[in-house]
Amino acid sequence: MPRIIAVGQAFKGSLSAVEVTRALAAGAEAAGVGVEAIVGSDGGDGLLDAIAPPHRTLHRVTGPMGTPVEAAIGWVDAGTAVIESRLACGVAFLPFPQRNPERATTRGVGELLEAAIAGGARQVVVGLGGSATMDGGLGAARAWGWRALDARGRDLPDHGGALQRLASLVPAEPLPVQVLALADVANRLLGLEGAAVYARQKGARAAARDRLMGGLERLVSCAAQWDGPSFAEQPGAGAAGGLGFGLLCFARARLEPGASWIMDRAGFEDRLPGADLVIIAEATLDATSFAGKLTGTVLDRARSHGVPAVVVTPRARTRPPDVTVIAQPGRWSSPDLSAMAERAVRETLRLP
Repeated sequence: MPRIIAVGQAFKGSLSAVEVTRALAAGAEAAGVGVEAIVGSDGGDGLLDAIAPPHRTLHRVTGPMGTPVEAAIGWVDAGTAVIESRLACGVAFLPFPQRNPERATTRGVGELLEAAIAGGARQVVVGLGGSATMDGGLGAARAWGWRALDARGRDLPDHGGALQRLASLVPAEPLPVQVLALADVANRLLGLEGAAVYARQKGARAAARDRLMGGLERLVSCAAQWDGPSFAEQPGAGAAGGLGFGLLCFARARLEPGASWIMDRAGFEDRLPGADLVIIAEATLDATSFAGKLTGTVLDRARSHGVPAVVVTPRARTRPPDVTVIAQPGRWSSPDLSAMAERAVRETLRLP
């Protein structure tokens, strides 16, 4: 019997990572193959599902536009907490017309970090991705005591648009915890290929994007004594509107590619030898799929082991030449995804 590996990830606003994984596995099994299923994430949507912590706690924190939201912290053990930043500052909270990163803050992420520390965490894993923000993570840092001042020494408002008026920073005490930040993209902070790439999906048109990027440049300059310029150059610093940078600079975090970290944790590479096929689903397959995200990471690793791969997707805006892509426009339900997975496995492995 052929053996395949099915990797699921969330379809934002539609299917959770667990639902996608189950649907892929069901479709592959219907094609008559053996399936090893992995719930995946790149650090954004679905991180808690991928890690599957045995315990979760709920906390009321500041949402992206200042309105309180409830967000979960996952507990792997008594000293290790997991946070999905999108649950505190995610773009999914806002219909597109209400998205405005000039008015959005990551403060809620900092409040979750504080809650994890209060709960006894010694290490906190923070997944980046899906944010409504472009404040460089300064909002999060302000939650644990950093101050942002204008030229007259006054505290600035707590949102990304205020960074243009930033004149100086006042540091807080170092966090008493190790922070591991998982970036869902490889973008650096500044430049046209930095956090600016994702400004449009957060609701910022060109003029607002340019203002926000100018603010991030101010932030890097004002953070020079805390190694801001060097942190801004790190791949992943631009993740979540610069939250990657903020955790590096203000929390002294370690920053790693989320997809690689999660796939290593799941033992994905160890399962590849002898596999006949890898199947992965993504809501939209486009150029960003190969900029540090899960799909690109999975396909690269399958390729390195000589294992053929297939992507099933409702929207294919790119098609890698050495990967089978099966696309069908529409909003897929779990049964739709299972049917597409079955079709993909049968066609790729040439099964009856």
